[in-house]
Amino acid sequence: MLQGHGDDTYRYGDVRVNFSSNIYGGADLSALKSYLSNRLEFIGQYPEPEAYSLEMLIAEREGIPNECVLVTNGATDAIYLIAQMLAGEGYRHYHIPQPTFSEYEDACRMFGMTEGDDGILWLCNPNNPTGQVINPSPNTAITVLDQSYELFTLQPLMSAREAVACEKIIQLHSMTKTYAVPGLRLGYVVAAAPVMECLRRYVRPWSVNTLAIEAGKWLTKHDVVAVPDIWGYLKEAQRLRMRLNEIPGISVAPTDTCFMLAEIKGNTAADLKDYLIKGHRLLIRDASNFHGLTPRHFRISTQRPDENDLLVEAIREFISQADGEQTL
Repeated sequence: MLQGHGDDTYRYGDVRVNFSSNIYGGADLSALKSYLSNRLEFIGQYPEPEAYSLEMLIAEREGIPNECVLVTNGATDAIYLIAQMLAGEGYRHYHIPQPTFSEYEDACRMFGMTEGDDGILWLCNPNNPTGQVINPSPNTAITVLDQSYELFTLQPLMSAREAVACEKIIQLHSMTKTYAVPGLRLGYVVAAAPVMECLRRYVRPWSVNTLAIEAGKWLTKHDVVAVPDIWGYLKEAQRLRMRLNEIPGISVAPTDTCFMLAEIKGNTAADLKDYLIKGHRLLIRDASNFHGLTPRHFRISTQRPDENDLLVEAIREFISQADGEQTL
């Protein structure tokens, strides 16, 4: 497992604004919390061996058969489950365009697969950490298509119905991201029935806890997404990117979603992160441990306008102080 994912607030304690996580920090979870507080007696019961009731609701919403949906303990659980299934069915190679989420490769290696251009293709769309949306071309090999950030972009993406119609696609979804509930761990897989029948052979019983299932059902029925105004949110993301690009020594790549990949010149992302957390209690994601990136790369996720402005000015301050030290 890679040490150094986003949202390492547990290392720092008092964080004023968390830019390191791709979970939207302004979500209103009060109604969900109220609902779950009245169902705490469920912790004394075993959950469904598989989250059948939630799978039925998701299938109905997506307009696909029940057997084409599998709820998992977060999208990351699904990644390892899929890798185990593929390895168990005789697949020996994987292909992962970089940089991207590290767990795809970690999962494949855990189950004995090795890298190869002809292997199982893993794609994150929109991609983490770049924020870019791609249009997957037809592939003769099986493609695992992770759409965990699908509701954080306005670009067209493959629907669940389209994924089910193509027996070469295994599609991942993250309720964790959609509804900003990372502590509950909820995700689901969509694929054609024959693929899902095979995948279910590897499912552990009771892998999704009762409160997570209850939350998932409530969220699916009410569909209270984390970001009510995605147009405004993405507009703010572009404003943030523009302001950061105005800072000498900072370069931010184009993005199709709320998070963005940046590079600092003349310093390291680790130094910048350390300065921001100690001096301003602002947390960013050091992206140097993504394959293909350098110690200068970092990722940030858009927050409220006033919070974004705090980050911009704090980074500008860091650059100014660093330049001043170099001239001494």
